[in-house]
Amino acid sequence: MKEARGIQSIEVGGQLLLALAHHGRPMALKDLAREAGMTPAKAHPYLVSFIKLGLVEQDGGSGPYGLGPLALQLGLISLQQYDPVRLATPVIEELAVQLGHTVAIAVWGTHGPTIVRVAEGPTPVHISMRHGTVMSLAGTASGRLFATWRTEEARALGAPLPDATLLAAVRQDGLATSRDGVVAGVSAAAAPVFDASGRLVMALTAIGPSASFDTTLDGSLIGALRAAATLLSRRMGG
Repeated sequence: MKEARGIQSIEVGGQLLLALAHHGRPMALKDLAREAGMTPAKAHPYLVSFIKLGLVEQDGGSGPYGLGPLALQLGLISLQQYDPVRLATPVIEELAVQLGHTVAIAVWGTHGPTIVRVAEGPTPVHISMRHGTVMSLAGTASGRLFATWRTEEARALGAPLPDATLLAAVRQDGLATSRDGVVAGVSAAAAPVFDASGRLVMALTAIGPSASFDTTLDGSLIGALRAAATLLSRRMGG
């Protein structure tokens, strides 16, 4: 398919906005221009136009440049339009193929962590991972994740929680694992996805036979799961 033709000057100027978004803080003209791959003299006219549109603002009229009110408004609108599960669905499908294990999305439901999407891996897993399955807070990786970052809500359910030592380990590691927990011979790992307020909105949970499921923190499986969760968190402003 032939690539659609765009407007080159917009694409060039857009590099300045990308640089500001990437750094997340106001930048001096020379630094901003360098990050965008242009000279300050070339960058300045673009910035003047962006200021008029509200995409960029300049501190005091002569200080560093930062994202303007329109850029912030667009960001908020974008976040409001995001459906976390819709965003994550193609991600878990790719992960299932990459990892060779089943990958699921769990969100906080009325009765606790609840599976809402499942991407089946090539290796069969003899455990219930259907849509609507509620996961144990103490015995599953996804449950431990929610017990760690949504503790008050978890306590309100009145169900058994992981002990304080395990919760502290999950928080320190940044994810939860379970080996031969609920079902012997089955292991899992769950990585958190956060929104712009820092709230845990979902868990990406991989599950598979313990014999072929690597739960080491520096292993490729955990690395891929972390990377996917981090990507989704960034898309949601986390």
